[in-house]
Amino acid sequence: MHVLILGGTTEARALAGLLHARPGLRVTSSLAGRVARPRLPEGEVRIGGFGGADGLAEWIGGHAVDAVIDATHPFAGRISFNAARAAATAHVPLLALRRPGWVPAAGDRWTSVPSLEAAAGALGGLGERVFLTTGRMGLAAFAGLPQWFLVRSVDAPDGPVPARTEVLLDRGPFTLDGERELLARHRIDVLVTKDSGGAATAPKLAAAREAGLPVVVVGRPPVPADVPVAATPEEAAAWVLGR
Repeated sequence: MHVLILGGTTEARALAGLLHARPGLRVTSSLAGRVARPRLPEGEVRIGGFGGADGLAEWIGGHAVDAVIDATHPFAGRISFNAARAAATAHVPLLALRRPGWVPAAGDRWTSVPSLEAAAGALGGLGERVFLTTGRMGLAAFAGLPQWFLVRSVDAPDGPVPARTEVLLDRGPFTLDGERELLARHRIDVLVTKDSGGAATAPKLAAAREAGLPVVVVGRPPVPADVPVAATPEEAAAWVLGR
């Protein structure tokens, strides 16, 4: 049985580890190639795009793939729709492995918005020193703002950035103590983040809560309907092994 994991996430790597070396099982993980030095999962790995849904369907058929798992980032919306179309075209089962989103806790001061542009529009009056943790892409939405920004990303930003920007290249998981120190050292008074979910980057939310800081949370893009969903790598592995 050949399983294709569309990944790059922590959950995708964990799933590949659970399935790797299982008798009668071949696992290929596909990474988009947007990170310069990605953490590679166990098993076979391919890097790069497929050329849309049709290209993915062709790859599935040409490599005798028996099942596909969409374990991509919650904000990589296009590939999820391409995966749904490709799986239907190739007549192979598809499972989505999606980590649950974050849920506000008592004391949180969240403003929920639907896009990066809306997040930029919501910053007025919330603070002057912004911790921006939405990744290196899409920063043009904030480029015209007067606030000071601390931009944290794995790789250097690509494209326009705010005029007053300091870039911090770092990769999670992050600790609560580390996030507390970072907020204090840079005198942050507002946090902007995507609802990526998961534990690796959640400590910044707890640190902001403790400090009483407002948080602008960008909601997730829509996903294909009628695709079965697993919340954990263990659930996804059970789906594969039960086939």
